[in-house]
Amino acid sequence: MTPIITAFELSPDRGRGQARDMRVRWALEEVGQPYDVRLVSFAEMKQPAHLALHPFGQIPTYQEGDLALFESGAIVLHLAERHAGLLPDDANGRARTIAWIFAALNTVEPPIVDLGAAMREERDRTWYKERLPILESRVRARLGELSARLGDADWLDDRFSAGDLLMVTVLRRLSRPGILDEHPNLSAYVARGEARPAYQRAFDAQLAVFTAASPP
Repeated sequence: MTPIITAFELSPDRGRGQARDMRVRWALEEVGQPYDVRLVSFAEMKQPAHLALHPFGQIPTYQEGDLALFESGAIVLHLAERHAGLLPDDANGRARTIAWIFAALNTVEPPIVDLGAAMREERDRTWYKERLPILESRVRARLGELSARLGDADWLDDRFSAGDLLMVTVLRRLSRPGILDEHPNLSAYVARGEARPAYQRAFDAQLAVFTAASPP
């Protein structure tokens, strides 16, 4: 049965590959699993039909037969467990990859999201100029730690995995110009992920949705 994922009808990232359905699209492309996409508007995301799939009214969701999942990390992990290519074969390697999945979403992503939200929504607040350096320092701390761990390796743990897929998509959410460039090995790491054919297919598919939905 062909799985169905949900995505924004009109993505707020303007098709730049930052919406979280990108992670699921990329994983599906990596494992060679065909999929269908159901586009939803912001209004539809808060309706009972969608809330039955995603209790927080967000995207993406994943449906396959009688299985319905939400949360991009959980969906990617499910795909990695069901298909070869995104998890190592050995038990220890699989455990380390799962640890990197959690690290990407629970340790690295939150300060990046906080920084981006502040830059979008708090510019007119009296505290913005004082708060911004604090948020930037939190991001820089995490990037410094990640950079030190990655070193001169291509991937986080020997070969490309679901952990790298999620980490690359998290790093791409950085909205403050130049911060990632402070760590050339991380910039190169993201570029390696973006160069993967599966990533490019997923990016093009997401961009096509935005392009088709945008007024001429």
